[in-house]
Amino acid sequence: MDRRLVWFVALLIPVVAWSWIGPHDRFTWWLESIPVLVGVPVILAFRHRFPLSTLLLVLLWLHCVLLVVGGHYTYARVPLGEWAKEWFGWSRNHYDKLGHFVQGFVPAILTRELLVRTSPLRGSRWSGFLTVCVCLAFSAFYELLEWFTAVMTGEAAEDFLGMQGDPWDTQTDMLMALVGASLALAMLARLHDRSMTNVMKPGYAQ
Repeated sequence: MDRRLVWFVALLIPVVAWSWIGPHDRFTWWLESIPVLVGVPVILAFRHRFPLSTLLLVLLWLHCVLLVVGGHYTYARVPLGEWAKEWFGWSRNHYDKLGHFVQGFVPAILTRELLVRTSPLRGSRWSGFLTVCVCLAFSAFYELLEWFTAVMTGEAAEDFLGMQGDPWDTQTDMLMALVGASLALAMLARLHDRSMTNVMKPGYAQ
């Protein structure tokens, strides 16, 4: 197996194991961690057919950690958010906003990699616009998923929603994803191109 993936999995397993042990709410843990439990096997299954760039793997690892940490505490109770709440005098824990920012930032690089490597849009001015659109659509889909979960499970989904009394939580979540996606493209496009160079070479071997 690609040594990069060995490190990816080896460094992620302890974090997931810690997150699994004694979470604040087991139901919320499953809801928050499902993307990790599904996404990592997909990455491994396609490691030969579609090896990911190193930059994308690093970002995905960080995203996985953010998700399982949120799953362990629930987003409204993550200590980092509580510390920031005290430091800056905020009225709520904003760890979930970090989560939604990353929900735009990391999928932007993933979407860009898919477009560059599998579509005719490489080098097109439309690729950035479409990447942001995909990320915003995914964010909206996630908000619909949260709503559907709340309708189906009632109060059991309260920690998953993490609204903390904010009536504009859904809108600001999507805004953070939009900002994250836009910044990812502005900051990392050139670095991402260099990172994709090796895996796009003909005959790249695992």
